[in-house]
Amino acid sequence: MADVFDLFGDPVPPNWGERGRPQHVPTQQNRNRVSLLVALGWSPPRIAAALFVTPPTLRKHYFSELKFAQVARDRLVAQLGIKLLEGVNAGNVSAIREFQKYLERNDLMLYGQTAPQQTRKQGAADKPVKAPKLGKKEQAELDARSPDAGSTLGELMARRQQGLNS
Repeated sequence: MADVFDLFGDPVPPNWGERGRPQHVPTQQNRNRVSLLVALGWSPPRIAAALFVTPPTLRKHYFSELKFAQVARDRLVAQLGIKLLEGVNAGNVSAIREFQKYLERNDLMLYGQTAPQQTRKQGAADKPVKAPKLGKKEQAELDARSPDAGSTLGELMARRQQGLNS
């Protein structure tokens, strides 16, 4: 009865319809999910909860996926690179850009460096940092404390402030 499938294409367990809970039957889709979650660094209890199975059931049916936890991330990155390369070979311009970024990250990894936190457009000059925009009242107070020395009244006010400050 192992070759019998339900409407969704999942295999029907041998004790289906009998007493007790039916045995979990692993599917390729679930195997792919487990492989992805292992590559993302999820713990086995968390993966089991996501699949609605117990941790012993996870270990029993998906032991081969769990066994490769050390290289799962590398396998996932390699699979991504293969898909990007397929897009590059098809002439997809966005895939070419992403593949260039992929290569740069790989080169940085080879030399033990990390990618910069903030990415800038190439050729963009460093812009000066703008002062925060002041409100009307703050601007009026600032203007009152720094008189215009170009006028007679402003010059008198500047001398007076210098005399008070010294």
